[in-house]
Amino acid sequence: MVTEVQREADQDFTPESLHLGWVDFAEQRKKFQAEFQLLMQPYDLDKNRIIVHLLNPVQDTMLSGLKSELTSYLRERLKNNSIHITGELREMDEKKMKYTDRDKFEFLLDKNPMLKEMKDRLGLDTDF
Repeated sequence: MVTEVQREADQDFTPESLHLGWVDFAEQRKKFQAEFQLLMQPYDLDKNRIIVHLLNPVQDTMLSGLKSELTSYLRERLKNNSIHITGELREMDEKKMKYTDRDKFEFLLDKNPMLKEMKDRLGLDTDF
């Protein structure tokens, strides 16, 4: 006699329920600081595919080690067996460090052009 195993239909899930499950899993991994930081990276959701934004190849390796456990956790929690997780290497915006007072002033000047007028009126020197 052959018994059929009925597979439950995949339930739809919302981005909010995915986020709650994701954060819950991340909290469980908090003692592993590097993994926790990886899990706190932004991600995109494309139907049932979760694309994690990676900053470097080391995170890709780390995600590979976590992927099966994380996928199983999310599939069980969200009752959806078609969830897949992938990583995508993203380039970070190169932020120029502001070391000198002039660099800092120019950065603030971009945000608020009125600072130039204040500097001129008060006779301030940015190269102090």
